[in-house]
Amino acid sequence: MSSASTAATPAAPYIRDDRAFFGHPAGLGWLSFCELWERFSYYGMQALLVLYLSNYLFLPENIGNVAGIHQLRALIEGVTGPRSPQQLASVVFGLYAGFVYLTPLFGGLLADRVLGRTKTVVIGAVLMALGHFLMAFELLFLVALACLLLGVGCFKGNIAAQVGSLYAPGDKRRASAFQIFMLAIQIAVIVAPIVCGTLGEKVAWHWGFGAAGVGMVFGLFVYLAGRKWLPPETPRVKNADAKAPRQPMTRRDKARFALLIGLIPVLMLSIVGNQQYNNAFPLWSQKNMDLLLFGWQVPVTWLQSVDAVMSTTTMIFSIAFWRWWATRRREPDEVTKMALGALLAACAPALLMIASVTVDGGQGKVSFAWTIGYTLLNNLGFANILPVGMALYSRTAPLRMEGLFLGIYYLHLFLGNTFVGWLAGFLEEMSGMQFWGLHAVLVASAGVLLLAVKLFFGKLLEPDDQAAGAQA
Repeated sequence: MSSASTAATPAAPYIRDDRAFFGHPAGLGWLSFCELWERFSYYGMQALLVLYLSNYLFLPENIGNVAGIHQLRALIEGVTGPRSPQQLASVVFGLYAGFVYLTPLFGGLLADRVLGRTKTVVIGAVLMALGHFLMAFELLFLVALACLLLGVGCFKGNIAAQVGSLYAPGDKRRASAFQIFMLAIQIAVIVAPIVCGTLGEKVAWHWGFGAAGVGMVFGLFVYLAGRKWLPPETPRVKNADAKAPRQPMTRRDKARFALLIGLIPVLMLSIVGNQQYNNAFPLWSQKNMDLLLFGWQVPVTWLQSVDAVMSTTTMIFSIAFWRWWATRRREPDEVTKMALGALLAACAPALLMIASVTVDGGQGKVSFAWTIGYTLLNNLGFANILPVGMALYSRTAPLRMEGLFLGIYYLHLFLGNTFVGWLAGFLEEMSGMQFWGLHAVLVASAGVLLLAVKLFFGKLLEPDDQAAGAQA
């Protein structure tokens, strides 16, 4: 009877109604700790990747050791023209960082329709660990990247879905559960560049990648150990969707759909300053920033930990600020917030234009303080772009199409990272002032375009109840 009941009501999965983990089910603790290790492995590897490629693997004397690299290089240069080692490194990094946001779409389909979430998450963890360890072999570099992309695709979205399945539909603890889950991610983002980055830069590149692999193995063991605290898999019924009634899209839904697709290139421009922090910024910093501390050269990868700390701080500040604002004035809509965020984020690369004047003028390297300024302005703006955009696409999605709309939203991260990889190639061709000025203009133009969208299409994006009230 229990099994039949579970199968008959897949929308209400089995829940352990406990409060063992800070008032939440114990399963949240296991999933959060697992995600911490997975993100440790991911961000540890990402912190090293562009430096490893540009400073070692893609140098003329080493690049021939990589199987398949000549074919990949020919494909890339067929589009971009000849690439130097640094330019090729930035393009490959950009493609990797972009596809990371595309493969979870297929991982979700694999879990939903074929394997179930548990098996898909385990496969993803194994593939990611394998990818990190394969980075130790120069010959298999591209195979390692493929394993990592497929692994993230299987793992990322499905473990988040399991967090949601811990709670009944009306359980108000769900929102704070995802905040706890995100906190685990932020801890990993802060620690990973310090551990993996120090090993990679100060000992050997492969030590850093190996540490990332060990972290992923820990994450897999944590997941398997905590599996009994997670809800059982929901039975997958063939043609279940075909039997369920579908609500047709209205003309308003279709117009919104077209507008939100049209916003993707604008959102892509809004994030180029933020995404460049992991690509061109560390390459620029290792040449132009004074990172000597008491006679010890601070690893460039540590700058990403600074960004993670600042990102967490500014996100908390942004949430508190808008709550305070709402008690005194009308809170702006999502598009207005995103426009303001883009205009503020544009000040970050504009700030580096000033630093570049010092460098380009032959006055020596600039202080680490410029990193603080860049991350502060960028993250204050970015806190009002990415999560606010996610809220907009989720709110405007028609019934039972939230997944599709959010999948479309993530396309701007795929396109943005790919675009940033190409833009980073100009680091060798432009002065620092020109390079960062280009990014400031691109991000600011996204802010202006978003204000135009608000002006001309604001009513279309209003909540349905407001639109109905206006018509009445």
